[in-house]
Amino acid sequence: MKTLKIAHLYPKLLNIYGDKGNVITLKSRYEWRGGEVLIDEINIGDEICEHDIYFMGGGQDIQQIEVSKEIQKHKDFLISERDRGAVFLGICGGYQLFGHYYKPHEGDELKGIALLDAYTVAGDKRFIGNVTVKTDIVKPNTLTGFENHSGLTFLQGDTKPIGNVIVGNGNNGKDKCEGARYKNVFGTYLHGSFLPKNTHFADYLIELATGKKLEPLNDNIETLTHNSLIGKAY
Repeated sequence: MKTLKIAHLYPKLLNIYGDKGNVITLKSRYEWRGGEVLIDEINIGDEICEHDIYFMGGGQDIQQIEVSKEIQKHKDFLISERDRGAVFLGICGGYQLFGHYYKPHEGDELKGIALLDAYTVAGDKRFIGNVTVKTDIVKPNTLTGFENHSGLTFLQGDTKPIGNVIVGNGNNGKDKCEGARYKNVFGTYLHGSFLPKNTHFADYLIELATGKKLEPLNDNIETLTHNSLIGKAY
């Protein structure tokens, strides 16, 4: 098995609601199958080199402002990585910065890096609670998590949602869509952390990154946890 290289983008600023758990899940599930994992934490001022998976978590507006300015330096490189087939996962604030921009109620528009054809504007209502999503990307065809955001994200062009909301609000509370996908770039508002609650999605990302089908693990506990959250309201 190849060494899986993961870039954790700006963990000192964007790690709200335990988003680091997503990186831990990817690492653990690959190592449990006998693979080696290299994790590079990319912080302000660091260079970014080629990786298999790029992860960016969520944060408050003030942290997003700093990251928005910094990540513009790497926009062209990260777009080239997307087009090469690298895997990206953005959660909440990271998801918003994967799009074209986030427009807060006050202050300047925060530029994203346009990995996704999407944009986000601040809403008047905060969406808080458990979410269940039906998807055709993975099997089992459900995803669960916890949303806490006021940003309203809208998808355009070839960027499609990860799935349809069964419980919760999702991207904007209007179109019943949650998350986004374009090529191997994924964004979602699901915290919790997202991947420990959806280990089938974690494996899917690893398979995309490595080009190899993974051997199954004993996921009885993980499956019971996931199933217990399906359809659960806040």
